[in-house]
Amino acid sequence: MDMDLLTETVARIKGQDGAARSQAKERLDQLIMPHWALGRMMDLALDLAGICGSVHPAVKRKTIVVMAGDHGITEAGVSLFPKEVTVEMVRGFVNGFAGINVLAKQAGATVKIVDMGVAEDLGSMAEGGAIIDRKIAFGTANFADGPAMSRDQAIQALEAGIDVAQELAESTDIFGTGDMGIGNTSPSSAMVAAFCRLPVAEVVGRGTGLDDAQLENKIAILEKALELNHPDPADPIDVLAKVGGFEIAGIAGLILGAAAAAKPIVIDGFISTAGALLAARLSPKSKEYMIAAHRSVEKGQVAALADLGKEPLLDLQFRLGEGTGAAVAMNLVDGAVAILTEMATFSEAAVSEAK
Repeated sequence: MDMDLLTETVARIKGQDGAARSQAKERLDQLIMPHWALGRMMDLALDLAGICGSVHPAVKRKTIVVMAGDHGITEAGVSLFPKEVTVEMVRGFVNGFAGINVLAKQAGATVKIVDMGVAEDLGSMAEGGAIIDRKIAFGTANFADGPAMSRDQAIQALEAGIDVAQELAESTDIFGTGDMGIGNTSPSSAMVAAFCRLPVAEVVGRGTGLDDAQLENKIAILEKALELNHPDPADPIDVLAKVGGFEIAGIAGLILGAAAAAKPIVIDGFISTAGALLAARLSPKSKEYMIAAHRSVEKGQVAALADLGKEPLLDLQFRLGEGTGAAVAMNLVDGAVAILTEMATFSEAAVSEAK
């Protein structure tokens, strides 16, 4: 398969604009309050200036992209829910009454749903543009028995995510990532274990609510699957192909596409952070465009965030996914830009500075 789009996109990721960061830092240092008194909101403002290349970062047009896909690993008994729930949840997103719809609306964000590999034909739902169709296959293979996908499919899925970013970039100032796919904490855990070279037990959580025995079973299945597939952590596409998911690849591609377009991208929970880890392995500079929304209750996400060197903005005990954490964090993005652009400096306000 032609890797041109992936290679070209990675080559276009330049990193933050140092001059804009310096200008923003100079202004933030002079705001009418004790130095850096709004802490991490000011750090965020600095990042947004660097990402957007401006002391007036554009963040009004917000798009949360929910990547959906199914997973053959559910056949091994790693999830409480059958894969049929994926399509039901996608229907909820299309109808506008799921968690992501409510929170995105509150944050002033548009939700776009991408079919990366749902195990059913979404044709009827896709009519009228409600769903962006980038289906690679009807779900991944069961990676407890062999690779989740072919290497060609892995590249195709990454490039599909890049393509979506490019398609939406003209109408989007800031992206958010989201996911939907029953069983997707299993490939996310396997990818984090492989990339971070950690024992499976340290990165596996309860997903949709496994009890202790079910959790032990999930750990055992993933340990065997990693042993069987032997993904090479030095080859990100090999890890994706052997133990990944189509929607995780889509998220990674979306991040790379956003970074190449110099757009900030707010990373949601565990599945999105696994995608971010993959993007960072393909392009370390892409990390400069990522904003970590929240700390999930899934411990694998905590490990992935540490690897990325990212401190999340929020810790609200979320474990839903869908992009809900990204939507909530977009309120903080608006706040950070307001601090940078609307607060007065000491000289503007003619306030006496500390001696």
